[in-house]
Amino acid sequence: MTVNTTQNKPGERFAPAASPICPTAIHTPDDTLLVAETTIPTQGDSMPACFARPKEETRDLPIVIVVQEIFGVHEHIRDICRRLALQGYLAIAPELYFRQGDPNDYDDIPTLFNELVTKVPDAQVMADLDHVACWAARHGGDANRLLLTGFCWGGRIAWLYAAHNPQLKAAVAWYGRLNGDKSLNSPKHPLDIAVDLSAPVLGLYGAKDTGIPLESVESMRQALRAANARAEIVVYPDAGHAFNADYRPSYHQQSAKDGWQRMLAWFAQYGGQKP
Repeated sequence: MTVNTTQNKPGERFAPAASPICPTAIHTPDDTLLVAETTIPTQGDSMPACFARPKEETRDLPIVIVVQEIFGVHEHIRDICRRLALQGYLAIAPELYFRQGDPNDYDDIPTLFNELVTKVPDAQVMADLDHVACWAARHGGDANRLLLTGFCWGGRIAWLYAAHNPQLKAAVAWYGRLNGDKSLNSPKHPLDIAVDLSAPVLGLYGAKDTGIPLESVESMRQALRAANARAEIVVYPDAGHAFNADYRPSYHQQSAKDGWQRMLAWFAQYGGQKP
């Protein structure tokens, strides 16, 4: 494996469509971490990815796949990987749009969504994530402690992947869309697969999210109850969409901190860390 260790600084490598970047953006120090770039063989291609892990740890680590926001694997997602690595995880974020294009080529969210994000098939993403899990198991990760979290676009993917991979131990979905229009690339949404979940899922949502109405959150709760699924949904009354995105005006610190602790507890409960 060939990797290039990187040193990131605040304000660097945020997606242009995410601008302006707020001064609340968090930069996690990586002094005790190995933070690196790599490529992952998948479906005949080489997918770029970044990962972070404790520098001095020699044991196989629990794996957390971090699924990007609409903006791709930019600085915020890289920092999420560093935060998880400080908790003892091998955290890896794959560039899941890489075949269709580069989110850094877009300056605004509507164009990014319409010209790039909608062209990424769910089936392609599921298969790529399977290859990420295999790569991590061969590079210092424990395949028996496979976890996943996703944000925004990745939050929806987290629900779908929990119904796709029976080896997944747990997932945490941050403000992922639960229903919507269907297409050849997105034939199902989380509401459609509640009955198929094989891993426990924690969903974290904001009551003031104008893109994910509370009605759809309640519909998901009902579907999960009907399926007797191992899942929990937490709704933060004062938070909107992207409340964990500390680099955006949508950041709601209290909800983000609580959600982070709930995520770590969820992972620990379902086998993320050994005693």
